[in-house]
Amino acid sequence: MDALLLPLIVFCPLLAAGILFVSAGRMPARASCMIGAGSVGLSALLAGRLAASFLAAPLPAGTLHMALWSWMRVEGFSTRIAFALDPLSLVMMLVVTGVGFLILLYACGYMHDDPDIARFFGCMTLFVAAMLVLVFSSDLLSLYIGWEGVGICSYLLIGFWHTDTANVVAARKAFIVTRIGDAAMLCGLLLLATQASTLDIAALLHIVATGPAQLLPATAAFLLLGGAAAKSAQVPLQTWLPDAMAGPTPVSALIHAATMVTAGVYLIARLHPLFMAVPVAMKAVALVGLITLLLAAGSALVQTDIKRILAYSTMSQIGYMFLALGSGAWQAAIFHLVTHAFFKALLFMAAGAVILRVHHRQDIYQMGGLAPAMPVVFSAFLAGAAALAGLPLLTAGFYSKEMILQGAWHANPLLWAGALLGAFATAIYIFRCVFIVFLGTRHTEPTGRTGATMAIPLACLAILALAGGWMEMPDTIAPVHLLSHLLSPLFGTATAEGPSWLLWAGSLVPLAGVGVAWLLWRPRTQARTAPEDAIARLARTGWGFDTLYDTLLVRPFITLGRLNQSDLCDRLSDATAATTRAGSRMLSRMQSGQVRRYAGWIAAGTVVALCLGIRP
Repeated sequence: MDALLLPLIVFCPLLAAGILFVSAGRMPARASCMIGAGSVGLSALLAGRLAASFLAAPLPAGTLHMALWSWMRVEGFSTRIAFALDPLSLVMMLVVTGVGFLILLYACGYMHDDPDIARFFGCMTLFVAAMLVLVFSSDLLSLYIGWEGVGICSYLLIGFWHTDTANVVAARKAFIVTRIGDAAMLCGLLLLATQASTLDIAALLHIVATGPAQLLPATAAFLLLGGAAAKSAQVPLQTWLPDAMAGPTPVSALIHAATMVTAGVYLIARLHPLFMAVPVAMKAVALVGLITLLLAAGSALVQTDIKRILAYSTMSQIGYMFLALGSGAWQAAIFHLVTHAFFKALLFMAAGAVILRVHHRQDIYQMGGLAPAMPVVFSAFLAGAAALAGLPLLTAGFYSKEMILQGAWHANPLLWAGALLGAFATAIYIFRCVFIVFLGTRHTEPTGRTGATMAIPLACLAILALAGGWMEMPDTIAPVHLLSHLLSPLFGTATAEGPSWLLWAGSLVPLAGVGVAWLLWRPRTQARTAPEDAIARLARTGWGFDTLYDTLLVRPFITLGRLNQSDLCDRLSDATAATTRAGSRMLSRMQSGQVRRYAGWIAAGTVVALCLGIRP
């Protein structure tokens, strides 16, 4: 009976998407909101029911299966559409449906006056359904369907306000960059299929564990890493994420917190035995994460758009997850994925509430002094900022980040030092945002109020951002390891804790970052502006990656296309087509429909043939 809940959890938002798309423009806004948010809320209730049943009576095999249908069967290879629930997909299911519901409930207030609200909720519910397919799939080919589904939904949602050219360009950029990674991932899946003759995840991982090492080459791991890096906006395929802020704020919250950018983390965690069999791939994952978290944190320090600050923050925090994955701290990566979903959704939704009330302005230097005018939003944003910075003891982000630092220390002290530097920069840039936006002199007078449909999700996520880390704590504080115990059948025993001074370092560094932010951006009477030195300008543009790709790839490709408009091949093709058309016209004149002319041509042909035959 419980197995039937798996497809039903996916079907609820999928059915809602179909209804909303078919009835777009003919349904009241309130009905669109109820169908959109209600369907994901129903999925969240079913997910809670399934989770309670799964945890109360764990299955002997540790996995709940539901086969839907056989997709294809050829000689030596078969694949099927099937769902499976294990501890990892259980955690992801609760995050996607729970946080997703709060985001859609918030969107009911944020988007209530948009004329295309039905299309918006249709795309959002389809997004959630695609992510659930990705999470539940027990076969990599059906997982790839969900993988591509979240990609096309992100394109539709980033470019939702398509009358603005900049939004369309941002959506196209996200689509193209992530397609590069998707192509790499597809090549990796095809390589696995040819080498292992299966894409069933359980069978594939069994082959990795028991089969010869050369059966699954390192090439497949690196191709899958390319797909994960693009989807999770990691170096060198991270350039699409800051521009994705062109979409409505609920879209940003959904993409950054509960769905798309965590897909790469989930993929590597799901296939962790494959990556563990290739040590160089593990090192590459850790290195990609470390570089991304430092570069993104540096860019966030100098941004002036509040949503772009949070976008670079997402890149940096996903970098922490990649660092944990590459260090073998699998539980730490999933723990930070969960806490990040709480505080990043909270930060985006609080930022959206601010943007609405300051007349859609997003420049933090045009805000200031907003705390007295919107205390609820300020409290929510402050809770999210504290969790993102990892302030000790009080926030969920502290416990998950501390677990990552412990894992990085055991893997390589240099990785730990880089992660600690990133934690310091994180505290600086997020409290820079807090101090500039909510304290000091007010530059824009806010209007309106934050309605209940927006305030309730903010309150729920604020509680989770503060208390959500209590599921996993260091032994020095309290021997609580609920998440590690849940995930241990998949990942084994969690990494042992290091010396106690590591905990002190991880606690004091974020506090030092807050102190630095206060010294630099505390309330002052004089007007403040963004730094304009060369390094700041370079960091603000994402360290020049867009310029590099534009120079090396985009411009040569456009130039080649222009040259190809009138090249020799085109001229030869045009000449061949013209000759064919001329011959066709000449031959068509012979088809007059007059019998006597046909007889004349026959007689003439006969005379010619006789002449050729009797010629000496």
